[in-house]
Formats: sequence, C-alpha cells, structure tokens
Amino acid sequence: MSTRTALLVIDCQSVFESMIASVAVPDIKRLHNHFEATSLSIIYTQHGHTKEELTPPYKNQLVRKWGPDGSIARGSSDWELIPELKTLAEQYPKVQKSTYDAFINTDLASILKDREIERVVVCGVMTDCCCDTTARSAFNRGYETWLVSDACGSANKTQHQAGLRGFGFAFGETPTTAEAIKMLEEDVQ
Repeated sequence: MSTRTALLVIDCQSVFESMIASVAVPDIKRLHNHFEATSLSIIYTQHGHTKEELTPPYKNQLVRKWGPDGSIARGSSDWELIPELKTLAEQYPKVQKSTYDAFINTDLASILKDREIERVVVCGVMTDCCCDTTARSAFNRGYETWLVSDACGSANKTQHQAGLRGFGFAFGETPTTAEAIKMLEEDVQ
C-alpha cells in the first residue's frame, strides 16, 4: 500500500508559523523528504479567504467566528507558506481551502482519486482544527489515515494533545515521524 500513500501538509502558512516553527517543522521536512525520496504523493493545503468573504456581511461561518482580522486573505503575506517549506512545496499540488476540512469545496478528493491513494498521512497546523478535521474527513471517506503526532502543532500543548487523543481514539493512527517512516518502509518490504 505504500505507493498508494499521500502526505497532506496542512496550512503551514506564515500566520501559523509560531505554532509549528520550533517543534513540528523539522519533522514535517523529514516526512516531505521521505515521501519525495520514495516517489510518494505530496499535497499541500493553504487556508485563505477571498476579499468577498472578508467583506460584511460575513457569509462564511469561519470568518464570522474568527473575524476578518483573524482570517487569512488569499495572496497576503500571512497566507504564504512558511519559508522553510515554500521551496520544498513548489512542485506539488496546493489545495486552496476556506474551511477546516481540506475536502470541502476543493479538488483534494479528485487529486487523491486520480493518484489511486488509499492512505493519507496528515501533518501541519492546527492539530485540533484543520489537521484533525481533514484527517477525520479522510477516514470517513474510506482512507486509512494517520495523524503524525510530532509533525503537527497547535495554539498550545493542551489543544494539540486533545486533537491527537480524539483522533487516535476512534479514527486512525497517531505515530511519531520516526514511527510513520518505519511503518512506510516496512510496507515496501
């Protein structure tokens, strides 16, 4: 199944850099490099909103929750991928999303279907929002799903751990980066 595995790198954007920079970025890079070296699929997501979505009256519930100042305008510097990953991501698909779930109103499902993907490995930010929601959605769509515990980050450790516990309880695996790479290598043998 290893060849039918895709890495989903969720929302590693400048606005979230403080949540992942020192903790998760090295492991996200390790995963990316492993997937690239073994010719496995890699897909990045970027969360953002159009000018229309950020103009009152707010129709997008997420914009209403966070407010226009807490939402990311597409094309802004906050919307850009963090420098440590921007160059790595250049040649890979970037799914543009406007909600926590990377499958909603995007082409992610068709990208995975076209590549005959059966397993998704999720990393990025925030563990308990976009990573967990996308991972659960993948599970509900029939994918074997892993949420890589040390390659995700959130606003604080409590929220990060809550996201991992909830996902690991009923939806999929929560391996570390080293464990995920080992499981992928064992898959090939």
